[in-house]
Amino acid sequence: MTIMTIVIVGGILPKNVLLYVKNLSGGYKTTYGYFRAVDRVSLDLYLREIVGIVGESGSGKTTLLKLISSKGCISPLILEQGEIMVENVDASRISCEEWRKRVLGRELVYVPQAAYDAIYPYKKIWSFYKDMLKEHEVDIDSKETENQIKQDLARYIESVGLDTSILDRYPFELSGGMRQRTIIAIASSLRPSVLLLDEPTSALDVITQKRVLSTIAEIFEKGYIKSALMSSHDVASLRQLVHRIYVMYSGRIFEFADTDTVIKSPMHPYTQMLIESLEAFEGFKSYREYKPRVAYKSLTTIYDVWVLKGCKFHPRCPYASDVCRMEEPPTVEIGEGHHVMCWLYVKR
Repeated sequence: MTIMTIVIVGGILPKNVLLYVKNLSGGYKTTYGYFRAVDRVSLDLYLREIVGIVGESGSGKTTLLKLISSKGCISPLILEQGEIMVENVDASRISCEEWRKRVLGRELVYVPQAAYDAIYPYKKIWSFYKDMLKEHEVDIDSKETENQIKQDLARYIESVGLDTSILDRYPFELSGGMRQRTIIAIASSLRPSVLLLDEPTSALDVITQKRVLSTIAEIFEKGYIKSALMSSHDVASLRQLVHRIYVMYSGRIFEFADTDTVIKSPMHPYTQMLIESLEAFEGFKSYREYKPRVAYKSLTTIYDVWVLKGCKFHPRCPYASDVCRMEEPPTVEIGEGHHVMCWLYVKR
């Protein structure tokens, strides 16, 4: 896929762009003050693609998805600045209430990392679904209408490989993987344009991970959703499914390109570190036999990076120079659709 520079005319996105995020910054208000978790992030999501956001725990992936889905309307989350547009709905031009009614559940659905965060544990799945329909102002005015909606949902769930019996079960009766697949199925049953998935395979065994990824692939291939934005710290899982990858660290996007380019030709030292961690377990019989090509330094705590000048990765980077310690690098295009934020690729 060739990605072109997006030009917005009269507040209208190009037809093939579903989600547009520009210079987005936000974080949390705490008892110790404000903590910025997302720092000037820009990204685009095009029609009929799945985009991945990869990075270590604490890099800001979850906060980014929450900012996009809520536009900062959920305390203690704060949206500092930036543009968010979903299917030509501009977040800056409508209230939080209008965003909830016009966008959430219609154009955009967010699936959190922990399935229990999305389902009320003491209601059966069908009861939870009815409450969700009421939230989106779907009128269930008779028993006949309710039965028809339940039948339609059962057919839909069956079409994505799930057993219809889950509708009459409580969340605690389902395994972690089944809960995750159920939430994804229910979210996609609303037929949103964009599905936001936060670490959908986290804390699952490899067999269950494959089933969850297969469910996502199926709802995408069947056109139940138009596109998806998916975060993960697991490069191996992402590369099986996504078309493009954004690499995130300390709230910033360090590199982005199509999946093959990021996996096979990573350019930022941080991306190279992530890919090397994957190679360490895929290309050698044992970890002891693995000899890393470059020695990366450890970070005591993720919070250390927020007080740093220059590039946030420089304390861990084996290529860091004086300019890296003093000035933040610009993002440069080093190939078609391949962008990197690193002084190694800036002509000076």
